[in-house]
Amino acid sequence: MPYPFVLPTTSAFSFSSSFTCESHPSLPLNASTHRGVVRDTLKTHKRLPPSSQPGHLSSVACSITTYLPYLLALDAGLNNKYVNGHSITLTTKLPPTIEWRPTLSDTAVPGKEPARAKIHSLAHELSFALATLANTYTLQSRLSLRPLYTVSSAPPTPEQRTTAITTATRLLLDAASIYDHLSTIATTSSASVLSPVPADISPPTLRAQRSLALAEATLLAVLKDDPYPAAAAADRNANDTEWMYKAPEIPRVRAHLFARLCLAAAEHAAQAHSLCVSQQGGKAGGGKVSGEFVGYLEDLRRTSRAKACRFFGVDAELGSRTGDAIGWLRAAMGELGVEVGRKTGGGLGRLRKGLSERWEDRKVERGGDWGADAGRAEETRVVEMLEAKWVKQNDTMFTQTIPAPGTLLAQMPSGREIHTIKPYQPPVLDSATLEAMRAPPDRSDEVGEGMSSDEETLAEVPGTFPGTHGEYRTGTPNYF
Repeated sequence: MPYPFVLPTTSAFSFSSSFTCESHPSLPLNASTHRGVVRDTLKTHKRLPPSSQPGHLSSVACSITTYLPYLLALDAGLNNKYVNGHSITLTTKLPPTIEWRPTLSDTAVPGKEPARAKIHSLAHELSFALATLANTYTLQSRLSLRPLYTVSSAPPTPEQRTTAITTATRLLLDAASIYDHLSTIATTSSASVLSPVPADISPPTLRAQRSLALAEATLLAVLKDDPYPAAAAADRNANDTEWMYKAPEIPRVRAHLFARLCLAAAEHAAQAHSLCVSQQGGKAGGGKVSGEFVGYLEDLRRTSRAKACRFFGVDAELGSRTGDAIGWLRAAMGELGVEVGRKTGGGLGRLRKGLSERWEDRKVERGGDWGADAGRAEETRVVEMLEAKWVKQNDTMFTQTIPAPGTLLAQMPSGREIHTIKPYQPPVLDSATLEAMRAPPDRSDEVGEGMSSDEETLAEVPGTFPGTHGEYRTGTPNYF
């Protein structure tokens, strides 16, 4: 499942304080107005409880999409480019100073959110805006897939399942298109000398996110026709009425194809992991990526390879080679870091496993950071379910020799791609809007600072009403 990104917040900024547009005097004012909407939307999203944030993602995406044409018009004016046939003349009065709070950068103090990063160019502002939009698309894909992992209601129908996966795949490919666009344009400028480029918009991180989105979209192509995760989840769903009356069926040719698709996803995840690890030598808060994100990429690589091993096992079992099938499943356990033959049927192991599954199910219900292990736990359940079934069959009927996992892993083929990333088409202002901005602005471009995200986290005094912190004394009362 897609990575649970945390959306950033940003400070207030007036474009008129740094830029003058002779050809379109109202352009800086309009850009500041739409940027203020983005800032307020991101602040509102951060204040919402985790269960309410998914429903607010469409507002975030809409505000950024509306703001981007104005920001791109300003950037075109600095680079002497035409916008829809209009020549924009933009002059810099002084370098801008804009603050964004990164969410993928590592911090010196664990558990504390990174400090705000100051950027001094429109190129970095554009990178943050586009990266935030791509992260929003990824979160919307999680929202689309959430019903597939909910066990408190009836399982989705095949049509609903296909619709959810198709929607999530489209959103992930849109995000990958934005990451690919950002990784190809120059994100470094002379302003980067004043402050380091945050890890969120560094070219290696953007290329890693592109590979991550492509890997997750590839796995969704497999999930659409993979019946085994649903079969494993049916045991925990009290509302499932089919009761597993028949074993999952999958054509042999497609099993081999799915295995190669999973290997392609593993290759993309490995590439993303290496790009992020290469930045780990940077300073905390600068170019260093958070350990949680790096760990997720490694988990995704392991999970993808384990899925490939499972499908090779399915292909072998359909060919009546049960011994080879069990060997592939044990190779998958090795990729997942699971001990072969571990006992979870009773005692403390069974209790721990049950608590872990219930805790993950509650995360799905509450809309939190479910799936932060890149699906390792889910794949482990599927592999253990098939291994127990096939071992029983092999012990009672076939008695075939089980090969060592290492000999099977040496026979793995290369991965196979299924998706292609389309070029990103930046939004452009229409001619009527550009003509209207040739008029002088009707008001001054003054942006209020408001409450920063640091001030939002201040605790209220016990016994006071919210928002009346300053009206109460915090000292020790004198009753005598």
